[in-house]
Amino acid sequence: VQLQASGGGLVQVGGSLRLSCAAAGTGSRIRLNVVGWYRQAPGKQRELVADISSDGKTNYADSVKGRFTISRDDAKNTVALQMNSLKPEDTAVYSCNADYWSFSSDGTIVAGREWGQGTLVTVSS
Repeated sequence: VQLQASGGGLVQVGGSLRLSCAAAGTGSRIRLNVVGWYRQAPGKQRELVADISSDGKTNYADSVKGRFTISRDDAKNTVALQMNSLKPEDTAVYSCNADYWSFSSDGTIVAGREWGQGTLVTVSS
């Protein structure tokens, strides 16, 4: 299973970006469980931005509550992070992480956790 993160870029203060995390597996059906978006700013530790459970429950870092929204589309195996009212302190590399089940055609079931590559978000003032 691979996660593909996309949607980063350069935006001005107050602007918006929408990040997407897509899961894909070769020859298997995937079911995502908890999926989270994390970020790491230069010189800082990685932090959880938001996550969403398989039943749609969401959790947000205090710093993004009211500005960011995480959502999922299980039919497409994607999780999006809508980021509004962006601030310079939101500048970071954003990565997604997912717990998943993979169901192969031969009946093999694999549980795993995967990280997507990061996507850079830069908010200019």
